[in-house]
Amino acid sequence: MSKTEKQKMLAGELYRPGDPEIQADIAATKDWMVCYNAAFAASPAERRALLAERFSHVGADAVIRPPFFCDYGFNISIGDGAFMNFNCVILDVCSVTIGHGTQIGPAVQIYAADHPRDPEPRRAGLEFGRPVVIGCNVWIGGGALIMPGVTVGDDAVIGAGAVVTRDVAPGTTVAGNPARPIVSRSMASK
Repeated sequence: MSKTEKQKMLAGELYRPGDPEIQADIAATKDWMVCYNAAFAASPAERRALLAERFSHVGADAVIRPPFFCDYGFNISIGDGAFMNFNCVILDVCSVTIGHGTQIGPAVQIYAADHPRDPEPRRAGLEFGRPVVIGCNVWIGGGALIMPGVTVGDDAVIGAGAVVTRDVAPGTTVAGNPARPIVSRSMASK
């Protein structure tokens, strides 16, 4: 039995984003985002209930300040006490996991969506995704970009404006474009 385009998308395989089932999911998410982003003045509990309507998991006391933007929502899992500030974007064509207690600054963008490097599949309109995993107690500074397939380990720090193209080890601080580990002077002198 062949896979549907949505099944291919969720599995991280090449898929056609114009597929009617996928387009229906995108339309439903657009409608949901209109409701969620209009709930700016709602209580955190009311906004959390809206998140739970769309996300695969919403942990206790998780907060996402509107406006917020995503492709589907149902591929996003956010842990207990996690926080996302205004204007964050998650392109969740496959799973995006945000761990407990993670703090995400404004205008952070997390991309699971990717495109073939070979021009022929791109020309044919094919796309794919690679899951993104952000561990527990991570701090991501405003305007940072997390690229497809990246895993950020527990207790890591991502500097504001960083472009994270590779995995970040637990407890590591990275900054820059592309993001690289930062060695503090106190660490360097040891």
